[in-house]
This record gives sequence, C-alpha cells and structure tokens, in this order.
Amino acid sequence: MGKTADLTVVQKMTIDTLHKEGKTQKVIAKEAGCSQSSASKHINREAKGRKRCGRKKCTSNRDNRTPERIVKQNPFKNVGESTKSGLQLESVPREPLRTDGPRVWRKRGEAQNPRCLRSSVKFPQSVMVWGAMSSAGVGPLCFLRSKVNAAVYQDVLEHFMLPAADQLYGDADFIFQQDLAPAHSAKATSTWFKDHGIPILNWPANLPDLNPIENLWGTVKRKMRYARPNNAEELKATIRATWAHNT
Repeated sequence: MGKTADLTVVQKMTIDTLHKEGKTQKVIAKEAGCSQSSASKHINREAKGRKRCGRKKCTSNRDNRTPERIVKQNPFKNVGESTKSGLQLESVPREPLRTDGPRVWRKRGEAQNPRCLRSSVKFPQSVMVWGAMSSAGVGPLCFLRSKVNAAVYQDVLEHFMLPAADQLYGDADFIFQQDLAPAHSAKATSTWFKDHGIPILNWPANLPDLNPIENLWGTVKRKMRYARPNNAEELKATIRATWAHNT
C-alpha cells in the first residue's frame, strides 16, 4: 500500500474542530477532504499526546500570508477553496436570520466580529397553512395558529374550502381529495362531508405521491428560500404571492 499523504494545517485544524463537536470519522474525513484513515490517525495521535510529526514546513511567511488574505476577503470559504494557517475553523454564531450553521475562518477573539457573523430570520421555523387546488385554479390560504384536530379542520373546510368550491365550480359537482391524516379521517369529519353532500376520493394508505398539491407546495418553498423573508409577516406575504401566481 502507498504512503498516506501528509495532512495540511487546515485539514488538521478541521479534523480537531469537528472531532471536538462529536462528528463521526466519516463526516470528519469528508469535511476535511482527506481519507478516513488519515483522519483517524491524526485523532488517535492527538488523543495519545504524541508529538506532531511530518515533514518540515516548506512554505515561507510570505506564502502563508497569501491564503490569509484570501480568507479575510471571504471567511466562509471551505477547506477545498482555500488553505489557511493561523486561523481556526469555527461554527458561525447566529443572530436571528438563518437556521443552518455555516463555518467561518477566524482568529481567536473574533467570535462576535460582524464580518464573521451571518444573520438569521426572526420567525418560526415553520408556518402551518392550509390550501386547496383544482383544475379550475387555487382557493384561498388559511394560516393556522394551532395544531389541526378534527374540529379545527372542519372549521377550515367550512370557512375556506366551501367558499373556494363555490367560486371555482359554482353549482357543478366535484370530488374532494385529502390524505389520511387523523383530522381528515376522523369520524366527525366524515360526518361533516356527508352532511354537506361532498364525495371524498378513496385514498390508499401510505401513498403521498398521489397528492398533486405537494408539487405546488414545493414551488412555494423554493420561492420562499429565494425571497429570504425577515419575519413571519413577510413569510406569509411570500407564500400568498406565490400561491396567487398559480391561480
């Protein structure tokens, strides 16, 4: 077998950082851009307190300043895009605008430096919304403030689905489609549909692909990511605008 390639300073720092975070060696190796065996050897060597070994430095201080300048221009570069010594790879402290955790190259004491921060959105990670679509267009949206049980669902049907059906179909007959969520399949909900004379499409168990509205929700989610709303009201406005575009 060939000799394992020496790890760069950046790869070693990346391995040390991810190891402290409890990541698996497979994940560490992928993030550091090295083989899993190389990552394992480095981790074991550090754990045993051995003196670092390997070839002597072959770069000058001038050589080291070049990647430092690159990283300072864009501290969010990954290991594959830049090589750096003197900086450490850290998780980015979040202030409300984002929910993911990007990494940033920074020196000690720069944790709260604005250039090393990315903002995040101050709104709940999810918004519960009900909507209906048909061959004739889409109905109005209903933003829900509580979990959906049978009573809440029937209220939505009464105040949103029925007006939408009248608007889209008038006096024409239609078949309503829904999945087997507990609120949908509840006995009280079935009674509601019978009382209103609305036929329900039979729904096979465990078959979400049968629901075409999921494609529309996917479009809404993609538009929402591009719009990057800053709060719940902007998020709702983005959803409404995308939804209305499909009328």
